[in-house]
Amino acid sequence: MTGAGPAMLVARDAAAFLHQRGSTPVARAVVAAEGSWLTDGDGHRVLDGHGNGCHHIGYRHPRLVDALTRQLATLPFAPRRFTNAPAVALAERLAGLWPYGPARVLFAPSGSDAIEIALKLAYVATGRQGSIAFTGAWHGAGLGALSVGGRFAEAAPMPRLSGCRHVPAYWPTDGLGDADAAARVSYQALVAAFGNGPPPAALLAEPVHSAPGLPPPWFWPAVARLARDHGSLLIFDEIPTGLGKTGRWFASQHFDVTPDITVLGKALGGAVMPLAALIARADLDRAGHLAIGHVTHEKNPMLATAGLATLDVLADGDLVARAAELGARLAAGLDRLTAAGGALRGARVAGLLAALWLRPDQDPLAVERRCYALGLNLTVDRAGRLSLSLPLIVTASDIDRVVAVLAQALPAAEPVALPAVEPVALPAVEPVALPAVEPVALPAVEPVALPAMEPVALPAMEPVALPGD
Repeated sequence: MTGAGPAMLVARDAAAFLHQRGSTPVARAVVAAEGSWLTDGDGHRVLDGHGNGCHHIGYRHPRLVDALTRQLATLPFAPRRFTNAPAVALAERLAGLWPYGPARVLFAPSGSDAIEIALKLAYVATGRQGSIAFTGAWHGAGLGALSVGGRFAEAAPMPRLSGCRHVPAYWPTDGLGDADAAARVSYQALVAAFGNGPPPAALLAEPVHSAPGLPPPWFWPAVARLARDHGSLLIFDEIPTGLGKTGRWFASQHFDVTPDITVLGKALGGAVMPLAALIARADLDRAGHLAIGHVTHEKNPMLATAGLATLDVLADGDLVARAAELGARLAAGLDRLTAAGGALRGARVAGLLAALWLRPDQDPLAVERRCYALGLNLTVDRAGRLSLSLPLIVTASDIDRVVAVLAQALPAAEPVALPAVEPVALPAVEPVALPAVEPVALPAVEPVALPAMEPVALPAMEPVALPGD
């Protein structure tokens, strides 16, 4: 088959690729991407509220395209035995951006690869094996990441690393439950896990669950102390949440916590290049005798150039701060939709990440299709939530468009049909004759002159700064 129409392309895709959940087969083909927008094979344009979490700076950003064009003309590749200026510059830039002290860096072509490197480093640096992670968490498709992660159905057919333990998630399983209660259950399980058996090499977690789920402020400081008391490393997976998505450069900055290792990915390549990075405490540089991250494209100058241009766009456009500002606007709009009493039961928002829960009688896939027809691309996750991951270049009008599309796509509240009530026949009541009452003459009351009241000048109140989440 050589047809190029959208339906034929979808059919050719299904015939050419091994099938796997979420990737093949697909329903649509895309032919163009620019800024925050995609154009599909039928010419339909949609604001992309998904982007696989890669499109922080949008698609085809001109600064990124220009930087890659210039790099392509000089040094498109570097064998592993050589270094090059873009790779060193990006490593230095990320180490300087990490707010937790002196750091060293390794690159990888995918987030899953970077998670594998982080685990290897933890095993070597601590001299231990084993890990603890949260049930339901996703950390990548590699065998090590599958073993450590908490998606058991995905990992079940595969061989497993030994010593991988899991505790209940720190976020409510239904998404809209009591976050503090869920975090307390999770923390007590962590205490038990660390107290039973040999201490693990590492605790691996997302500081903000990408659903999203935000733990209470006390949680991560307490967990970090617990890990350090047992000599275990704290690895934060910021592949979906880092580089400004939640309104901070690192999602961990919402909490008073210092990780030992942070893993970035997805957006680091500017939605053009596959690039991930591991940032670790400099004193963890203890695996020089091993090739823990020795991959072909480890220091690829094209990938590094994409990373540098992406960081430049994020910084120069103050896009991280804008993600916090526009996230508040998105949260307010979703709150209005929830209060309207229609199909939306509630939402969780962290910067430009959002998850929406529908009433149980609603079909999330039908809502997703209506949103797409109205010009908004979003996804339905395995739990039936509607998920949004918006690029950091969106505008206030784009946020308003997202809310307006959802308002049209979500069924409105249905009027409640009350049962008919039969009229009740009351017995007739005979009128009662009351005796006449003589009027009582009241004495006149002299008016009292009240003194004038002087206005009281109240002191100005200073605003109180509340701690952030």
